[in-house]
Amino acid sequence: MVDPISIGAVTAVLGAVTASMANEAGKRAWESVGVLVRRIAGRETPAPDGSDARAALAGLLVEGAQRDPAHARALAAWLNGAPRPGGADAVPRQLPVSVRFFADRQDPLKRLDREAGRPADGRPRLALVHGPDGIGTSALAVHWGNAHLARFPDGQLYADLRGPAPDGALDQATVLRLFLRQLGFPDGAIPPAAEDRADLYRTSVADRRLLVVLDHAQSAAQVMPLLTSAAGVFTIVVARRPLSGLDAVPVPVGPLPEKYARDLLGRLTGEETLAAARAALPEVLARCAGSPFALRAAAVRLAEPAHPHQEVSVRDDDPVRTAAEDAYQDLAPDAARLYRLLALRPWPAIGPDLAAATAQLTAPRAAALLAELAARRLLETTPTGHYRYRPSVRRHAETAAAHEDGIAGCTAAVTRAVAASLRFAVRADRAVLPQRWHLGPLYATLEPGPYADQGEALAALTGELGRLLEAVRAAEEFADPDSVCQLCEALWAVQLKAGRHDELLPALRAGVRAADALEAAAHPAVGAPAADGLAARSRMAGRMHTQLALALTEVRHYEEAESELRAAAEAERRAGHLRGRATAVETLGLLRLRQWRYREAYDHFDEAAALLAGIPEDGAGAADLPRARALLERHRGRALRGLGDWDEARERLVRALRFFRDSAEPYNTARTLTDLAETHLDAGDPAAALPLIDEAAALLQEEGAAFPLGLLRALRERCAAETE
Repeated sequence: MVDPISIGAVTAVLGAVTASMANEAGKRAWESVGVLVRRIAGRETPAPDGSDARAALAGLLVEGAQRDPAHARALAAWLNGAPRPGGADAVPRQLPVSVRFFADRQDPLKRLDREAGRPADGRPRLALVHGPDGIGTSALAVHWGNAHLARFPDGQLYADLRGPAPDGALDQATVLRLFLRQLGFPDGAIPPAAEDRADLYRTSVADRRLLVVLDHAQSAAQVMPLLTSAAGVFTIVVARRPLSGLDAVPVPVGPLPEKYARDLLGRLTGEETLAAARAALPEVLARCAGSPFALRAAAVRLAEPAHPHQEVSVRDDDPVRTAAEDAYQDLAPDAARLYRLLALRPWPAIGPDLAAATAQLTAPRAAALLAELAARRLLETTPTGHYRYRPSVRRHAETAAAHEDGIAGCTAAVTRAVAASLRFAVRADRAVLPQRWHLGPLYATLEPGPYADQGEALAALTGELGRLLEAVRAAEEFADPDSVCQLCEALWAVQLKAGRHDELLPALRAGVRAADALEAAAHPAVGAPAADGLAARSRMAGRMHTQLALALTEVRHYEEAESELRAAAEAERRAGHLRGRATAVETLGLLRLRQWRYREAYDHFDEAAALLAGIPEDGAGAADLPRARALLERHRGRALRGLGDWDEARERLVRALRFFRDSAEPYNTARTLTDLAETHLDAGDPAAALPLIDEAAALLQEEGAAFPLGLLRALRERCAAETE
């Protein structure tokens, strides 16, 4: 007798499976749900998209279980083995270090105290700290948070919402990924879709006493998905101005009165230094206009005896820009040039290699100059040890570059930065995936980077992802489509191994635009001879469309993914590249599996097999044909399992298994063993499934693949349940 199953329980587990689709086990669990749904419903049912559709599907499954005891047992077995709703239990301590000297902010601090301490009544605890650049809004929020750690025993989350071009704002999906990682979720457990990330985030913080600081917010729309009404969560939003549409307690921050400005300057420099600069002090205070940033920058200059007596530059209405101009005038020529040229792009993180390429310096000299610029408050230091500009300071430096370096000098500097970024990406990508086939010409000339192993190379790529995405934007803006395409190709290792699909989407869209433009430019006019390299450009277009389609699939933009795959197949047809065309058609079949459209998936796999059959023995991709055919056999077996044709599914899977065993591919062998085991279970033969599961587990333990091992444990439990 199977206990009754509730719609709520099924809905919750469906949500957990959806959330787990960032990893291999989650994708497999999703595929198994589709097989179960078809079995219980007796027909092909579309995969659900969103919480309402999941609830409707749960109702269909429970209704089917009530009609048929066999369906009830199958549903119970699936519920027992599926990923469970849950969360990570890390206690994040993510607030930056507070400033050492803090002056005259009693009223804003009291406002934060009141909002944090008011009784819970269902409304979010939310404060908006706002004021102009350099006035100390971020310092205020961080200072208050560090002074009240005991209020938030479950931790503090922090996100800098500044992003690179075009709008200067990080997207919500990226911030939610950051928060979930801070809460302890591994990358493989973070949902690909922003909606599911938001659901998981709110669930994870519902019972916590937590401080959340959202720094440098750009708009209410950027902030809203990150808010929660959880009673124990206090969110501080920091912005340059009031944000229309955000219902938050306003905490305005204004300039320091002269008394407190002088006091801060004295604590920063020491009273003896301040006394020595007595004659210049009124002008210094006037130029700083109560801005803590400007005061800190002035303190650096006051510590150098010559500066208070120098003739100062013209005052700007913005004290931050005034401070930047004063500091800029003190720089040696090579430091000043580096300061200007690095500001030409909103690089999210600047390291010595990027600086060296941009300004034609050696890496050691670039590192020394970056440290000098940071010491003079012209650059900020990031938590990773890189550097970045404050927005007002970057605008000052960018204006100086336009005046002093001219269009040609600025263009050359950005071109060098993009080229250096591309070289780095290609070498790291080659180290992560040494066996894959490449199209970009740099792959033929550059060796893999000097990394100890593939994991170190992947970490280097992901650590510089923000810089590489900005390089793609720069290359597109500077009409360099070849670099755009090669950068996107070099991001394939990040896409395949680290996910980050939502972050990659804008760059991959740029790659498609660039590749299509290159191909169109190579097409001859009517009656003219074919342009050189047309086939190669068509192949690159196919690669770019396929990469974009795979990312779109992972974030569940299925219709757009289908359109991109059809465009990829057509580009590969124009190139006369049967192997690439077969890959695009095969990937369309995999998309259909994700959508639980099994008959269409099988037809696409058949079409891909027919394309492979047309490749001559000496044709492009011929060497990979045995492996490609084995993969298609596996995929066809998966589609047949979804169609309920278990006998033929087993035949296909056994053929694929034979190849992967003979070619010593443990991971693909384990995946095929798992497919075969699930097919036996669906056919009611758990005794045949059990040894396959054990063999797959042994292979995966050697590979260190944790997520698929969890799936196999669940399948083993299902075997035990179905043999009782």
